[in-house]
Amino acid sequence: MKRVLNLLLVVPFLAAIATPLAGNLYGLDGADAEAENRTLAPFPALEPTWASIAAYGPTLDAWFADHFGFRSWLVRWYSESRYFGLRVSPVATALRGKDDWLFYAEDGGLDDFANANPLSPEIVDIWRNEVIRERDFLRAHGIAYLFVLAPDKVQIYPEHFPDTVRQVSPVSRSDQLLTATYDTGVVLDVRQAMMAARDKERLYHKTDTHWNQRGAFIAYQEMIKAIRERVPAVPPPLTRDDFESTSRILLGQDLAGMMGLKRSMQEEDLRLTPKRPRRYVVIEPNGAYATAGEPRIVTEIPGSTLPRAVMFRDSYTSWLAPFLSEHFSRIVYLWQNDFDAAAILREKPDVVIHEMVGRHLYMYIPSPELIPDVKN
Repeated sequence: MKRVLNLLLVVPFLAAIATPLAGNLYGLDGADAEAENRTLAPFPALEPTWASIAAYGPTLDAWFADHFGFRSWLVRWYSESRYFGLRVSPVATALRGKDDWLFYAEDGGLDDFANANPLSPEIVDIWRNEVIRERDFLRAHGIAYLFVLAPDKVQIYPEHFPDTVRQVSPVSRSDQLLTATYDTGVVLDVRQAMMAARDKERLYHKTDTHWNQRGAFIAYQEMIKAIRERVPAVPPPLTRDDFESTSRILLGQDLAGMMGLKRSMQEEDLRLTPKRPRRYVVIEPNGAYATAGEPRIVTEIPGSTLPRAVMFRDSYTSWLAPFLSEHFSRIVYLWQNDFDAAAILREKPDVVIHEMVGRHLYMYIPSPELIPDVKN
C-alpha cells in the first residue's frame, strides 16, 4: 500500500517537471513576448571561444526559463487566479486599482502618489538652476524654450488608486518643481486643463501607464498656445472639429502585460482620427512612425517654411508627436532627459521643448553645470 502511495506521488511529480522539457523537444515554444510586454531571452549561440563556452550554460538556462513548454499558459493561469480570483496584482510592478484601472508601481510611480519623499531644498535649487540655464542658453541663441511636466495617470485620476496606499502629503514633487520655476516664464503646467476635461471623457488608458490620444491632445493644445506666445509664426492648435472621435477595443496594454494578463484584459481605446491627411512625414528613421519609441525621430512638412523645433522627450511624447509635427517644418524628437546643447546648435531650431513625466523626478537629477555658460 505504501509503495502505491509513493508511486501516486512520484509519478505525477515526475510528469509535471518533465512535461515542459518534453514540450520543447516536441517543438513547442512556451514563450509569448507580446503577452508579457518584454523582450525574452534568445537562444544562445555557441562559438569556439572559452568565453562563449563558459557563458553557454547560464544563457541556455535563461532561454529555457523564458521558453519552456506551456510557460505562457502557466503564467496566464497564475496571473488570472491572482487578479480575478484573489483580486490582487500578481506582480509588484503594477497595482490593481479600482474599477479595473491599473497603475505603475515602479519608476517612481508609487512614490508619485504617496508623496512620502519630497525633493530636498538642494535638489529643488538644482532643478531651478537647470531650467534657468537652459532658458538663458537658448535665449542667447535666439531660441524659444518651453519646459513641460507630463502628469502621471495617478495625478489626474487619484480616486482610482488602490486604498492600500495612502498619501503622506498633498504636495508632490511636481508641485515643488512647478512652484520653484513658475517665475522663469518657460514652464507649463498642463494639469489644470486636464483636470477640467477629465470628467468629460477618459484621458488615460486603464491598462497602460500613459495618456491616450485625447489626453495628449489637451496637453498639445496647451503647449502650442504657450509656444505661440514666444514664436507667433507657429500655427494655432488644431481643435476637436479637426478630428472624428472614434474608438476601438484593444487587448490589455503595458501594465496588463507586466501582469501576464495582456490577452485576458481589454479596454476601449478612445482615439482622435484626423479628418484631413497629416501633412508631416517621418524622414528618420526610414519607415518609422512619429509615435514610435525610437531614440531619434525626425518629421518634416515638405515645402514648409514653418519654424523648426527640437524636443527632448520620454514615452509621453509618443501621442503628442502626431499633433506637434503639424506645426513645424522640421522637428527632431530626442528620447532623453538631458539637455543637449550640441544637438541644438547643430539643428538651429526656433524653439526647444523639454517634456518629462512627473514621476521621473524620483529617478533623475539634472546637471545644470553641463549647460554652456552664456557669459563665456
